[in-house]
Amino acid sequence: MKIVFHGHACFELDTGKGKLLFDPYLRDNPVASIGPEDVNPDYILVSHGHFDHLGEAVEIARRTQALIITTAELATKCSEEGAQAHGMHIGGCRAFDFGRVRLTPALHGAGVPGGHACGFIVVTGGYTTYFAGDTGLFGDMRLLAELESIDLALLPIGDNFTMGVIDAVLAVKMLDPKLVIPYHYNTWPLIQADPLEFKREVERQTTAKVEIVQPGGELTLEG
Repeated sequence: MKIVFHGHACFELDTGKGKLLFDPYLRDNPVASIGPEDVNPDYILVSHGHFDHLGEAVEIARRTQALIITTAELATKCSEEGAQAHGMHIGGCRAFDFGRVRLTPALHGAGVPGGHACGFIVVTGGYTTYFAGDTGLFGDMRLLAELESIDLALLPIGDNFTMGVIDAVLAVKMLDPKLVIPYHYNTWPLIQADPLEFKREVERQTTAKVEIVQPGGELTLEG
């Protein structure tokens, strides 16, 4: 499998059975490596409805016929705007052609009335990826580690709206992943953070390894 970071919170995961795009905020993203016209996903996973995460999901889905996977309230909004969408909710699991998705809690605003923010655990090709979405630290991350053996954790570190470096290090301790990639930092001055400090502290305090991926960068993941 291959994972590409497109900046802010947008990742693309090529599973070999389909391309998954997470939180596609691209057109107005000051650090984006590409534009919305440059991606051709089969599925789009959206953690919540804020502009910098929902982004161009509907536009991309209408163009590519990709299926949006998100919370029920946001799925309804996307469907009303002409996209194919599959609604889920916290704690629910669902099998798709590429593998299995579990919706996880996220301590954050929903961006849509009556909704929830979420994260995703994706199991495909013998590899388990946790995309935390926008979230503060919460103790039930320990339960996620009991439910799933996490290979890769994608975690926000920019503070102010999400976990900062110190809290994200504690998250790694609870999640016990093999590999971590930080995101949601340095897009704007308000979420300035030092990924090297995060890497240093995670690798000092845990057995996990941290990869700092620049926008446009990619990694090959071994299943």
